[in-house]
Amino acid sequence: MTAVAEIAARAEGRRGLAVVNPLAKFAGPLPAMIALVFVRDLTSPLVFLVLASLVLLLGTRFTRRVVGILIGVIPAATVVVAVGFALWVDPERVEGTSQVLRVGDWALTEGALAIGLATGLRLAAIMTLAFIGGLTTEGSDLVRALVQQLRVPYRIGYAALAAIRFVPRFGHELAVIRQAHRIRGARGGVLSAPARWAGYVVPLLAGAIRHAERVALAMDARAFGAHRDRTERHRVPWRRRDTVFVALCWAVSAAVFVVVRPF
Repeated sequence: MTAVAEIAARAEGRRGLAVVNPLAKFAGPLPAMIALVFVRDLTSPLVFLVLASLVLLLGTRFTRRVVGILIGVIPAATVVVAVGFALWVDPERVEGTSQVLRVGDWALTEGALAIGLATGLRLAAIMTLAFIGGLTTEGSDLVRALVQQLRVPYRIGYAALAAIRFVPRFGHELAVIRQAHRIRGARGGVLSAPARWAGYVVPLLAGAIRHAERVALAMDARAFGAHRDRTERHRVPWRRRDTVFVALCWAVSAAVFVVVRPF
């Protein structure tokens, strides 16, 4: 199979942001994320929050995970941060603004709420912009893009990829261990939970060591690290659409800041 045919086969079934180079999905929103750290208004983070949410809804699969993050996680985080900063803001900074709530000597003012809401919206906008790359990128594609485009040493990149792949394997092994304990009659209430979890540690650690040994042997058998460069079975090329995506993100970000003028 030629390289072009292999790329086409891997891209089959993908759509939207899934076909964009992982580096482009992180480079595009990056200037806006950095600029949002320094703004203090309400409008600009709200605009970026809406735009990033639309990009996610239109550019990725409409799954329960995406909906849960956009409808549940981000609004909840915004409210928690907004209330927290509103409660802890220095009263001298908002002196003179009208009071919304008063309990004894403590008062919650409109200025404190505005500061808290602005902070919450900034963090929500930054999170949503980061999710553009995070929710639509596979870890293996990101590592390959770092190695192929940014020239990250493949020894570092693929070692990190091997470590990332340990996580789902740990989850599978933990599920197997828990099922084995249930078969052997290991049950109990809330008070026995610490003892049960302590019983998972040794077999989970033993499985991790065995898996690490197998991975190390497989890498040695393939002469991993013996040469300066290595061939790639899967290519993650930088295409024209990736350049267009980054340029469009930067142009929209600049237009928002020019129109809103938050600085």
